[in-house]
Amino acid sequence: MSASETDVRIEPVKMNQPQPIGPSSGLPPQGPLPPSQKAFNIPAVVAVLAGLMLVVHLIRTEFLSADANYEILVLFGFWPARYSAELFGAGLVPGGYAADVWSFLTYAFLHGSWAHVGMNMAWMIAFAPPLAVRLGTVRFLALSAVAAIAGVLVHLALHFGEAVPVIGASAAVSGQMAAVFRFAFQPGGPMAGGNRNDPRAYELPVAPLRDALLNARVRNLLILWFGINLLFGVAGGELLGASGDIAWEAHVGGFLAGFLLFPYFDPVRWFR
Repeated sequence: MSASETDVRIEPVKMNQPQPIGPSSGLPPQGPLPPSQKAFNIPAVVAVLAGLMLVVHLIRTEFLSADANYEILVLFGFWPARYSAELFGAGLVPGGYAADVWSFLTYAFLHGSWAHVGMNMAWMIAFAPPLAVRLGTVRFLALSAVAAIAGVLVHLALHFGEAVPVIGASAAVSGQMAAVFRFAFQPGGPMAGGNRNDPRAYELPVAPLRDALLNARVRNLLILWFGINLLFGVAGGELLGASGDIAWEAHVGGFLAGFLLFPYFDPVRWFR
């Protein structure tokens, strides 16, 4: 999670003793991770995404004119006004039909300030590595994209026709965090204590939704996450050094998508 999109606007197992995967456990083998692949290191896909966010913001702020920067915002930011009856399909908005589609994803690579991009990068680097290790590159990117899309769909439903763009990776990062909550803090999971570099910790079946909600650490993190977003909703973009409001609705949409849809992306799908 980060600061939000700005408008310009986890048979039971004992802790530290993860259940083995394979014939002796009764669970289907899932393909162990290579011994050299450790979640303590930042997986390449996470590093690349963070780097892209940083490079895009650097180029926009240091190398482009104000007019060119605004053109990028128009073409690649998410504008709810695009989908109003007056504009949708009328060719009145730069980018046309293509931008109507790609902006559901491209908005996530634009940020309103260095604090905004820095917060998103920090939260992603802190939480996304275990998810990328468990899912692999393709599934990780797919879940992140779905969370980004879900975020702006919720925002669009609540701000339909509004001529204020939404930018930032917060919905995608929120979805990544929520997905991590589904598996990483369950007993034996990679963030449950001392298991982060144990490949078996990433092969435990995801717990049912009810069990995840009863997990004290997950519950406390959920309270913290929603509390921070409530603060963003009240205080607005000033917390991030950006003008305008914070699109907290997009955060919630991305978070719920990651939390509820994670099992459909998870290669280890069987409930314990």
